[in-house]
Amino acid sequence: MSEYALNPKSRFIFITGGVVSSLGKGLASASLAAVLQARGYKVRLRKLDPYLNVDPGTMNPCQHGEVFVTDDGTEADLDLGHYERFSGVPAKKTDSVTTGKIYQRVIEKERRGFYLGSTIQVIPHVTNEIKEFILSDITDEDFVLCEIGGTVGDIEGQPYLEAIRQVAYELGRDRTMFIHVTLLPYIPTAGELKTKPTQHSVKKLQEYGIQPDMILCRTQVPIPENEKRKLALFCNVKEENVITAMDAASIYQVPLAYSGEGMDRQVCKHFNLPYNQPTDLSKWEHIINILKSPEGEVRIAVVGKYMMLLEAYKSLHEALIHGGIANKYKVKIKWVDSEQLEKEDASNILNDVSAILVPGGFGERGTLGMINAIKYAREYKIPFLGICFGMQMAVIETMRNICGIKNAGTTELDENCEPVIGLMTEWDKDGAKQIRHKDGDLGGTMRLGAYFCDLKPGSKAAQIYGTDKISERHRHRYEVNIKYKDMLNKAGMIVTGLSPDGNLPEIVELQDHPWFIGVQFHPELKSRPFEPHPLFVSFVKAAIDNSRLV
Repeated sequence: MSEYALNPKSRFIFITGGVVSSLGKGLASASLAAVLQARGYKVRLRKLDPYLNVDPGTMNPCQHGEVFVTDDGTEADLDLGHYERFSGVPAKKTDSVTTGKIYQRVIEKERRGFYLGSTIQVIPHVTNEIKEFILSDITDEDFVLCEIGGTVGDIEGQPYLEAIRQVAYELGRDRTMFIHVTLLPYIPTAGELKTKPTQHSVKKLQEYGIQPDMILCRTQVPIPENEKRKLALFCNVKEENVITAMDAASIYQVPLAYSGEGMDRQVCKHFNLPYNQPTDLSKWEHIINILKSPEGEVRIAVVGKYMMLLEAYKSLHEALIHGGIANKYKVKIKWVDSEQLEKEDASNILNDVSAILVPGGFGERGTLGMINAIKYAREYKIPFLGICFGMQMAVIETMRNICGIKNAGTTELDENCEPVIGLMTEWDKDGAKQIRHKDGDLGGTMRLGAYFCDLKPGSKAAQIYGTDKISERHRHRYEVNIKYKDMLNKAGMIVTGLSPDGNLPEIVELQDHPWFIGVQFHPELKSRPFEPHPLFVSFVKAAIDNSRLV
């Protein structure tokens, strides 16, 4: 253990969940990190996911939600997006692990003879690998917050609970803390909050040898004092450590609410740290004030293909909200299923919005609807932002409808098209050549993570960024074919952002249009409530300006 716990001041907080899933453990972790930062502490956040996938990269967005991408090219759970947005600390490869990765490492070690002929078992080999993930790559962090995915009682989560129990045993309880997030259902007919589900959840956690130090109770109504006392008594937790976590109008209210309930104070008391000094949450208060009293409201359409689970666009949703905060406006999002635009005229669906955004995606379904939305934005001079697949569809729309190449398309969907968008098999990453094959693995083989982009001086993109060189995060397998650059330029679509080697178009802009930009990367992944991404700030401002013209 000592080889990992190099910093004697680092403390570990483990966040588990019970009763039901989707209680907001990720938001709870991010919010706690934010209020600890407000007290002057340095934090790190990590996610341990019990599913057997190596990462969420090959999962259906309608099942799992967004795939978040870090600068170093890790495909991770969307909770890492919450972590970054709330703490401002960029996540790394060492901050996300799954059971698939854990078993992959154990099996690789076994094949190399690392275990010296031992029989490989969940305990100690799998749990040791989990502990290594938790405790490695720690520098001078005061707090390392580790969220355990799933709920207590899931068979997949048992090795993780055993691992964190061992960490607490080996490091000592003065350096570890367990926070359990549970549901307190309200029964309207009885007019009562029911504590029994939480009691059973804590009892299940205790069966694994873990006694929670704090219970975070998700509820729709305030918790009466007698119910708090009951929970404290039956769950063996201090009454002041039973924290009310009511639903909030905005996720950015959560740090304020938790601090108001004394959560950060009780965490500091647990670790024998000073706890009476005030917490500076002024930047969160500023954001909430804007959200509560905006100067106006603007409506923006997001035309995508994963509308059955809007968490597929979580970072995108938040980035638009951030753009609104920067402009002191409320952004109302109209979610439009792109397949709908294949059946109905775009003007019937998009005539009540001030801007249109087409996000990333994979596969053929709904692509024609995206192209129809882009055509509508181009012809009616409506501010447009295309991201990743959305940019590619914008290029195809220009090639088909302005250049007259009717079979212009992407080889992702049609091998026999005019290959305006093609499979990328070679590219440079930090001076090293990356090579992929068409028939290779799908998982982890895309152009992933942060890459530099050179902007054309004087372009709208350069004006928005205020620089000629940027770094943005990518997640895609297909690229705009550079050989069509001149044809696009003649059609009024200018390539204003290129990879440093000049081979990969990164940004396109339409001339003779008030605001029309397509980007191959995912700017939403780097947007923060306190540091809104400049593209979203400018895009929302263009939408506001357009709404004033209508």
